[in-house]
Amino acid sequence: MKCNCIEEHYDVVIVGAGHAGCEAALASARLGMNTILFTISMDSVAMMPCNPNIGGSSKGHLVREIDALGGEMGKNIDKTYIQSKMLNVSKGPAVHSLRAQADKVEYTKQMRLTLQNTENLTLRQAEVSELLYEINEKGKKAVKGVKTFSGATYYAKAVVLCTGTYLKARCIYGDVVNNTGPNGLMAANHLSDSMSQTGIEIRRFKTGTPARLDKKTIDFSKMEEQKGDENIVPFSFTNTKEDIEREQISCWLTYTNEETHQIIKDNIDRSPLFSGFIEGTGPRYCPSIEDKVMKFPDKNRHQLFIEPEGEFTNEMYMGGMSSSLPEDVQYAMIHTVPGLENVKIVRNAYAIEYDCINAINLNANLEFKEIDGLFSAGQINGSSGYEEAAAQGIMAGINAARKLQGKESIVLDRSQAYIGVLIDDLVTKETQEPYRMMTSRAEYRLLLRQDNADLRLTDIGYEIGLIDKERYEKFQNKRNNINKEIERLKETTVGANKKVQEFLAQHGSTSLKTAASLAELIRRPELSYDAIEELDDERANLPELTVEEKQQVEIAIKYEGYISRQKQQVEHFAKLEKKLIPADIDYDDVSNLRKEARQKLKAIKPASLGQASRISGVSPADISVLMIYLSIR
Repeated sequence: MKCNCIEEHYDVVIVGAGHAGCEAALASARLGMNTILFTISMDSVAMMPCNPNIGGSSKGHLVREIDALGGEMGKNIDKTYIQSKMLNVSKGPAVHSLRAQADKVEYTKQMRLTLQNTENLTLRQAEVSELLYEINEKGKKAVKGVKTFSGATYYAKAVVLCTGTYLKARCIYGDVVNNTGPNGLMAANHLSDSMSQTGIEIRRFKTGTPARLDKKTIDFSKMEEQKGDENIVPFSFTNTKEDIEREQISCWLTYTNEETHQIIKDNIDRSPLFSGFIEGTGPRYCPSIEDKVMKFPDKNRHQLFIEPEGEFTNEMYMGGMSSSLPEDVQYAMIHTVPGLENVKIVRNAYAIEYDCINAINLNANLEFKEIDGLFSAGQINGSSGYEEAAAQGIMAGINAARKLQGKESIVLDRSQAYIGVLIDDLVTKETQEPYRMMTSRAEYRLLLRQDNADLRLTDIGYEIGLIDKERYEKFQNKRNNINKEIERLKETTVGANKKVQEFLAQHGSTSLKTAASLAELIRRPELSYDAIEELDDERANLPELTVEEKQQVEIAIKYEGYISRQKQQVEHFAKLEKKLIPADIDYDDVSNLRKEARQKLKAIKPASLGQASRISGVSPADISVLMIYLSIR
């Protein structure tokens, strides 16, 4: 019997409406592409199936970079946060990271509202089950759309896969297996097979989530209260502190103990992680509680954060205790924790296995090397985390749109953004576990601070077309104010007079022997831009800088020497990045390359010497050989 199935035509199809899919769809639509975004359930749009927060160490950098490019995540968490905190404030500005607890339901609701009210964007609930492709005039596979499980066909010139943890997903605790996606939502059981038939390499990864607890049954008197910051810093550069201030909700800190650990050890044979029942590879940097106890036997306690999942729910998230242990063991171990002796579980902890791809099969623009017009972003690329997913999503959406517009892809390099570090690592380093962003992965982290993401990337966002003229003009004014003030402070001097010497003595600072610029004084650790105001006679007659502008002025002056040295390192890095490797190179023709290096270079096909130098198994000697070959080729 003939199927009277629906056929529709779009410019771009996005598969999956998690954090990657939302950013990809919004970028594509805002750049004028007729875009359709598929979700397996409307309840899963921008869902937070694990931790109820956005940002954190290094992840906060990613969110602010997404915002600087014109993305949505920062704006959405500013609308829906219930607690905000700047992490690592006792350390240098390079590792300061903003983190906000979200109202999970409200976060989803607000993002869905944004999607539904965006021009050129259709949001559709359906399971995509098949990739459609053809062989183009160059003899290469080229995507031409998707088919849904109902038989409907959606033709498109570009497709972005943002499937998260849904592909052939199964949730496991003890010997209980639910063939579902996260939070009991339906898994996507058909697309993996179609991808394999298209020639895409499929892998199996695993992640997990802790139990959710009933707030009414928690004794908070035995825990340490964790309040939010008094001075709120927005994620989005479009907001001020006053725009988003609201009453915050506390989190709580408690700890496991030796009794907790003994229960885990006594039941470790019942953990599917240790029995071999779970096949997927888990994240090393976000281990389960059973992993922590078995791998760090010398530690007699582990931190647990009890965090609210929203303003209008009693569900509490137990950060630090993800697990796949059986239900009875979960109850037993949780009841040993101070404050949780009589707690009731609302949702069991579980591990989730899912299909993903090997990201070395992608170019740096997140397009598949062997399939024209097919892009991929988020946890399907082997990463973990909402922020990592959203960062890839906005780049994939931008590049899908630009491909159809006949424009060059936007590829951020490692010296420009944490987003550049993230994507470069994924497409060159063949990660064997879910990839998590960390500040230590960024070589130039003093330049890539979360506070200056707009100064680094707003020009690019405006050039792409995701930053409007009004926002760009405000940004230019901010940048001009910062630059002018830095120059003024360098040129304004104070003498070694009595007033200055008394001021320095009051602040525990060494007296002056000769005149010094205000900038030189700010460089002293014990002094700041605000502190020297009483010595700055000109300032009263100048327009007042914003808090953010003052911060940039102070950082630029205090860390000028370090910043200058890092910029020199970037110049050296740029030389290798600019030495492009021809797409048609035959590595078998390159004499003296080691066998392992030749194999890796053939598989990954790096675009530049810089990218080649970061491939595991390619040594500095191999790069020298390759450099000589390219110079005489």
